[in-house]
Amino acid sequence: RRSRFALLTAVSHQLELPPSAAFGLSEQQDGPWFSVQYDVSLRQGEKVSLSKFISVHTSRDTREEELRMRSAEELRLAVSRGFDGLAKEQRAYLDAFWHRADVEIAGDPALQQGLRFNAFGLLQSAGRDGRTSMAAKGLTGEGYEGHYFWDTEMYVLPFFTFTTPEIGRALLEFRYRTLEQARQRAQVMSQRGALYPWRTIGGEENSAYFPAGTAQAHINADIAYGIRQYVQATGDEDFLVGQGAEILFETSRFWVDLGHYNPARGGAFCIDGVTGPDEYTALVNNNAYTNLMAREHLRYACETAKLLRERYPMEYARLARKIGLTEEELREWQRAADKMYVPYDSELGIYAQDDTFLSKQKWDFAGTPPEKYPLLLHYHPLVIYRHQVLKQADLVMVLFLLSEQFSTEEKIRNYRYYEPLTTHDSSLSPCIHSIVAAEIGDLKAAYDYFSRTVRMDLDDVNGNAKDGLHTAAMAGSWMAVVNGFGGMRLVGGELSFHPVLPPPWSSCRFKVMYRGQLLEVFFDREQVVYTLREGEGLVIRHEGEPMSIHSGEAVRRTLAANHPSSGGHLVS
Repeated sequence: RRSRFALLTAVSHQLELPPSAAFGLSEQQDGPWFSVQYDVSLRQGEKVSLSKFISVHTSRDTREEELRMRSAEELRLAVSRGFDGLAKEQRAYLDAFWHRADVEIAGDPALQQGLRFNAFGLLQSAGRDGRTSMAAKGLTGEGYEGHYFWDTEMYVLPFFTFTTPEIGRALLEFRYRTLEQARQRAQVMSQRGALYPWRTIGGEENSAYFPAGTAQAHINADIAYGIRQYVQATGDEDFLVGQGAEILFETSRFWVDLGHYNPARGGAFCIDGVTGPDEYTALVNNNAYTNLMAREHLRYACETAKLLRERYPMEYARLARKIGLTEEELREWQRAADKMYVPYDSELGIYAQDDTFLSKQKWDFAGTPPEKYPLLLHYHPLVIYRHQVLKQADLVMVLFLLSEQFSTEEKIRNYRYYEPLTTHDSSLSPCIHSIVAAEIGDLKAAYDYFSRTVRMDLDDVNGNAKDGLHTAAMAGSWMAVVNGFGGMRLVGGELSFHPVLPPPWSSCRFKVMYRGQLLEVFFDREQVVYTLREGEGLVIRHEGEPMSIHSGEAVRRTLAANHPSSGGHLVS
């Protein structure tokens, strides 16, 4: 009534009867309710079947005055194909999906069931038209009222980027279609550029509690990360040129306007008054996750501008004119990235979650009974904000996302400090801890966190499946296998793997799409086998070793002992 949004559902019935059977038809309308009743007389042994063909159209896609005509056409097409024809189409579609997306683990049927349940649930709920995205509960319940969050880019998007990239692109196209609303949101916040909403359906900010909503400005960097990963994995520069670059540039403007060069930090670029992924710590200065991801965002925007200038000069000139982009502005983005402040505690040898986190009192976990979790349902936010306690992975998450920028020793020290402080009151958290635990060689913790993630909904681990499924955790279970136990990373556009097999399994197999080619990875206790199922050839890295794989070829390597891999060192 308020939105004037029209939805039309039409139904056509196909009744199949023996030639001798008699039937009667009656229709009844009671207010908004309409019913059709068939009365059929059959002899013993005779069969009757009723097929219902249903079409749904909305005024979002079709003008309201055309809805009836479109529905009638759709129903005629459905009836002409019949149930068997439609089922055949569906089977072919799902066969193609499972050919790419299935993950096989031997030795753990309950977790195998969870992986397939999750993958199918993701496929059911993902927007495919560039106008819709992936709600935090998918299409399965009323929790979060159908809103989209950062869950889409940081959890769901990787699953589709590496299995069904056409859906991955559609999810990113939604962000481009709502860029104007993001520009308007930045204006509301007295900032330049664009700020994407923390919680939305149509592009507007729908979060009412700003400390855990709008203050999570890292959403901008999360979307930029998703764009970079998608483009590097697919090679889809058409998306980058036509849509992605404009998103990157407008959101980069926001960062430079939001932050400042702080004399108290030696002139470093600081970002104040934000909330990181951990919603139990709000409105802080220099959240490490936010600053590190913003730095990558700004660097990638500068790289993208350089790529467009060199390879797509006409498109770059058009875009620069459209948004008023100057070379001076690009230099400022690079300067902010180069001087980004990252809080570090030299005494503990860890990166501080923010400027003041390490100076707070640690939460009394021993004195908190199990029935007091999740904390946010039993304690006032201000009580929680005054303590060292995390709702979900924050600094630990950036250890995974920017893995190449941390040494193994840094990952171990940071993980061991923050993991005991994390309640995992968010379903987004266990999978990230599983991935990092696998990388540093703690396979027991990795397996335990994975087990909690993969059956989050089947076993109602958090006790709230009645509100809908947890799509981030569903996608996170795939990430825990591929990025965790499979050790897959995408660094500089190059795929690398470091597989480790958890003790309960005898083998694991998964596939990933990379630049139009389908790579299968299989590993058991003795070996790793890389097979190019589709494509002409590609180069990957196994344990840091470059490896060429040709079409149909299987390349074997001995499975390394479960030990932490080496990495880079982050210079703050």
